[in-house]
Amino acid sequence: MLTEEQVGALLSYEELIPAIRRALMDFSGGRVRQPLRNNIPVPEYGGWFGVMPAVYGTVMGAKMVAFYPGNAALGKVTHMAMIQLFCADTGEPLVTMDGRLITEMRTAAVSAVAIDHLAAAEAKVLAILGSGVQARSHMRALRGIRAFTDIRVWSRSQEHAQEFASEIGARVMSAEQAVAGADVVLALTSSPEPILKGKWLSPHAMVCAIGAATPERRELDAETMRGAVVVESREAALKEAGDIVLAQAQVSAEIGELLNGARIDRGDRPVVFKSVGIAVEDIAAAKLVYDKFQERTDR
Repeated sequence: MLTEEQVGALLSYEELIPAIRRALMDFSGGRVRQPLRNNIPVPEYGGWFGVMPAVYGTVMGAKMVAFYPGNAALGKVTHMAMIQLFCADTGEPLVTMDGRLITEMRTAAVSAVAIDHLAAAEAKVLAILGSGVQARSHMRALRGIRAFTDIRVWSRSQEHAQEFASEIGARVMSAEQAVAGADVVLALTSSPEPILKGKWLSPHAMVCAIGAATPERRELDAETMRGAVVVESREAALKEAGDIVLAQAQVSAEIGELLNGARIDRGDRPVVFKSVGIAVEDIAAAKLVYDKFQERTDR
């Protein structure tokens, strides 16, 4: 059993981002066996419980994750999880580990992979909508991907926005001001209603939307979703992503397909990467942690 502290000591973005890139390529290349996430609503407590299994290479496993949006108001994390890995060839259990930090870091790593591939090479202006856990993890993940010279922050809490902006050397402004002219826009809130309007976006912008991970929640309005939409998994996005479901948006490609060489016709419109999180990302990250743990144990 590996605790969150042990996972954190073994996991780095420098190694995680390439592992996630390979996992996304393998997923879209048909080299992963993964059913849809099985979600069980827990309406009496305002949350849901999900099970996310996958078979990937030499390992298989599952993440069990609880999502409670109301936890934010209680000063608690909204996502909590455990991951179990097994050996794929014998079925033997390998390791159980805390999955909260893996969820946090692999989510940011997926965004880093997408931004690295989809954002303009000369991108310099970053808008961050949100100031919580994912805002901070995304900044850490993006340090080795792009060198942004102008970082703008908006949050529904002015106090939280100011605190986060001071940490990263950013400017606080309204959502519209932050997005106007931005090369990359991160939507990282727990809002159930749109906080980003398409009319604010430049045609060249790249939007990375993370926060709305259930079919009844959305961070982006319908105009935003008229951009070229890229996802991790078509099947998962068309069932789970409220931004896509509620806008009846068309999916242009999976990010793994693009990494494998496919192209999309973007036209004169923004590109939107909508992430819901898929099991192979967690399994790839957990295997990376397990392999690092084994290396240190064998020394």
